[in-house]
Amino acid sequence: MMYPFLTLDDETEITHSDFLPSQKVKVYIEKPDEKDCFHHMTCYLPDYFIEEVYGFTEEEVKKYLEIIASTAHLIIEFSKTGGFDN
Repeated sequence: MMYPFLTLDDETEITHSDFLPSQKVKVYIEKPDEKDCFHHMTCYLPDYFIEEVYGFTEEEVKKYLEIIASTAHLIIEFSKTGGFDN
């Protein structure tokens, strides 16, 4: 299951999974785009493994990783308790 975590001013949505049996948390970043429909990427915590980057520039990836890094402790904690709302 994926839980909403953060919506940025540019309409980028950051969601996260439950705490996975692999001891990781999947973080999914998605941003609407007029031309491509959506840009997206996946990052796994705690090792910050990135995959499936589509449409984001290297600069955008770096920016979103900084946001994830600054909130990783919260994302991991929320993944263990059923998301932000719990």
